[in-house]
Formats: sequence, C-alpha cells, structure tokens
Amino acid sequence: MEYISPAESSSANVLCCSCGDVIEPNPAYMCAACLRSRVDITADIPKQATLYFCRGCERYLKPPNEWVACALESREMLSLCLGRVKGLNRVKLVDAGFVWTEPHSRRVKVKLTVQGEVIGATILQQVFVVEFTINHQMCSDCHRSEAQDFWRCLVQVRQKANSKKTFYYLEQLILKHKAHENTLGIKPVHDGLDFFFATEQHARKMVSFLTAVLPCRTETSKKLQSHDMHSNIYSYKFTYSVEIVPVTRDSLVCLSRSLCNQLGGISPLCLIYKYTAHIHLIDPSTGQIAEIDNTSYWRNPFNNICDSRRLVEYVVMDIEVIRDKDKKYFPGMGATSHKHALADVWVIKASEIGSDNTIFTRTHLGHVLKPGDSVLGYAVGESNINDANFNKLNTDGVADVILVKKMYTDRAARKKRRKWQLKHLPLEEDAHPYTEEKDYEEFLAELEEEPATRQQINIYKDPLKFKQPPIAVDADDQADPSVPDITLEEMLDDLTIDDADMAEVYE
Repeated sequence: MEYISPAESSSANVLCCSCGDVIEPNPAYMCAACLRSRVDITADIPKQATLYFCRGCERYLKPPNEWVACALESREMLSLCLGRVKGLNRVKLVDAGFVWTEPHSRRVKVKLTVQGEVIGATILQQVFVVEFTINHQMCSDCHRSEAQDFWRCLVQVRQKANSKKTFYYLEQLILKHKAHENTLGIKPVHDGLDFFFATEQHARKMVSFLTAVLPCRTETSKKLQSHDMHSNIYSYKFTYSVEIVPVTRDSLVCLSRSLCNQLGGISPLCLIYKYTAHIHLIDPSTGQIAEIDNTSYWRNPFNNICDSRRLVEYVVMDIEVIRDKDKKYFPGMGATSHKHALADVWVIKASEIGSDNTIFTRTHLGHVLKPGDSVLGYAVGESNINDANFNKLNTDGVADVILVKKMYTDRAARKKRRKWQLKHLPLEEDAHPYTEEKDYEEFLAELEEEPATRQQINIYKDPLKFKQPPIAVDADDQADPSVPDITLEEMLDDLTIDDADMAEVYE
C-alpha cells in the first residue's frame, strides 16, 4: 500500500511576538488580537455626535445652513449621519448600517466597518458604533413664519382697468404652467394679486413669466431688515411691482398721430381683438392690423376710451360685404387681416326696434354677421369721451357706431348646460373673489365662443354634471368592496377638455 504524504505549506508559520501563538507571517509578526489591543484605528473618530431636528417642518440640519427632509433609517439619513462623523477620511469605510433603536428614544445608532493601515503596512479591520443624539432646533424658515416675517420677496401684480378679464386669463396661464409652485401665499387685493416668495430667485422667475405672457413693466425696490456689522451681512426684503398695461380686450382705444405713423398709417380709433405678450389692434374701417410690444406702448401710452361695460346691443338690418377690388389701399399701408371681412352694415338699437333710427357703419365682422343677428358695439357719437388723443381728431371722420363682436343670445342656455369648469389659484381667503362677478361669467362665455383663447388654458370636466345615473340592484345584492371610491380631487386631476371634446360636452 502506498501512502501519500501531505503537501507542505509554501510558507512556514511563525510565533506571535507578544503572546506566542502560531500565526501566518505578517509584517507586524503579531496576531489579530494583539494588534487590536495595541493599535486602535478608530481612536480619532468620535463615537458620539448630535443631529438637529426642526419639529415645525420635520427637517434635519445639514451643515452649514441647509435643512433636508429624510426618514429614519433611510439612505438620506445614513448620508447625513456619515457627514457628521469626523475622521472618516483617515480610514477606509467598508460598510455602514443602522442599529435598531426605539423611534421615541431620540437616538440614532450607526454601525461602521473601517479598515486602516497599522504597524508594518498591515491592514486592520474594525467594527464600531457611533451614537447620534437628536436635539430640537427651529430652522430659519419656521422662525420667520412664527415671527410673521416669513417672506423675503413680494411680487405685486396690478392693472388700472375696470374689467378683470385680464386677471382671469392670467390666472389660468399661471395654473397651466405651474408658475405658482414656489409661492408662500397669494393674496388678492382690489386691483390685482400679491405673490409672496421665500427667495429672490423664485420672485424673479415669476416676474420673467409675467413679462413673457402679458405686456407689462416692472420696478424693483428693497428694504433693509437687519445688518450684522461684524460679519457684514445684510438682510433685505425685495418688492417687485408689475404693472400690466391698462387696456383690456374688446376695448376701443385712440392712438396718437406719431404711433399711427409707426404702425403703417393705421386709423387712430382701433379695437383690441387679441391679448398676448403684444397688444393686437385692428382698424374696423379698413381691416388693418398691428402689434404693439411692451416697449412701444410705454413710449406712447394710451388708455381705453370705451370698455366692455359700455357695450350697446344692436340688431343688423342689412349687410353688404366689400369685395377686394373695392377696397382702398395707400402706399406704406400695414398688413390687413385675412380672418376678418370688411362690410357695410345698417344696424339699429335693440331698444329702438320698430323705429326708423337706422345707423350706417363699416365693420370688420362681415364674415360672421347676417341680417337679424345681434351685435355689440360702442355708440361713439353719443358717448362723452375725455381723452387727449380723441379730442384732436376730426369728428367728421369718426363713425357713430363701432361694432365689436357678435352677440350670441343662447348664453343663458349654455350656462345651464355647461359641463366644464376652471381651477383657481390657492388664495389665502376661503372664497374666491372672482367667481360671483359678472366679468367672470363673460370670461367663461368668451372661452366657449373663441377656440383660439381656449387652446391656451386648461379646461376640466365638471364631475357634478357627469354623474352616472343610479343602477337598479336587488335588495340582496351588496356593493363590491374591491371597487374603490373616487374622490372629487382625483376626478379633476387629469380630466382636461380639448377643442375636440367641446362639442361633445354640449350634446
């Protein structure tokens, strides 16, 4: 029988120089127990630390002055704790994890495994626990809130006009683009809105949005709140004043002679037919259109001489569309509208039907009017207009009636059949200041009549109008518990109406 001798180890074992145990050779010639007893690689790492927690907003302090929200035993909490341990840069971190503690104990324990180089380039690995004590401290945001000094920047949006349709349109644009996400509060005032922000950066973002969607001008002011002389730190409160141009849609304006020449010789009396970042004007007598930007308006400002509150109802008796070959053009004339049609029209006041007080005028609504229709217009010949530019005009060339838009007599019926609604900004007051006003109902009616304006905002289905009829069931049947109930808020989240669905809503 043959015997196989065991293979000899490639390296001979040695004795530990401290305790004499047989070990594999290493540069220190010591066993692991003797190395741990003589060398501690975690000696310079503190085993206790402090975390600061704000009970108002439930956030933790991340030095120097950042507050972060993180749950217990989460990855964010572990990163925050490791950042508070000093001396970890001297060793190599191998593993880290939480040790379970009572949630109400205000203690967080983290178990760390580190490696370090000791005597003779020997790598030693140790495991230890760092205990964090949670102390309460109020953050700067909660402190300002408690002191009623929680905002740093204020954006004041104002418009000096009788109608509030511009603010209804602006409100829907803010909701669509979510420009109000960083606001601390929104407060309605008599002639506008106030937006409060915590940082100047968020306020400037709101101002940039307002100047991009509406013609307006801004002014900035700041007020010193406090000053630290030792560290040279100043604390200011900033206020941005945003003034929207004081002209509204469907209003009649009178331009100065110099501005008319800049716009291609357009007539001084014009109507505002569209409202975007520019002011869109149309001459009802020639169909000429023009756009005025923000800079041009404030160089040559003008006001409403007739607004929507002074509209008068007329009835079309006869109408004759003017052909293109009969239109008059002159050198240097600006662009004309291809969506409107010039027409000679004979109208009479709705309150004077049956009399012979027929009025002749020229209008740009020849594409929508026909005999028997109702139309809204301004009785310029009977109005007392106090305007510097209007007083310089020759009254012989001013029409007695300027028609603005067609009047749809089914507005009351459409209001009852309306199956859609709009969302509103989260204001400080419980009741919304716009929903009970006449201008708001006119704004909703205009959205139904004008698809171009409706495309720029979000419209939501009214769940109260879309309720399903009750289903007859037997008395022994029970409701299915697997079908969850749907709340009103959940129904309004994604139920937007586009132009294709508007006809379906009124079926």
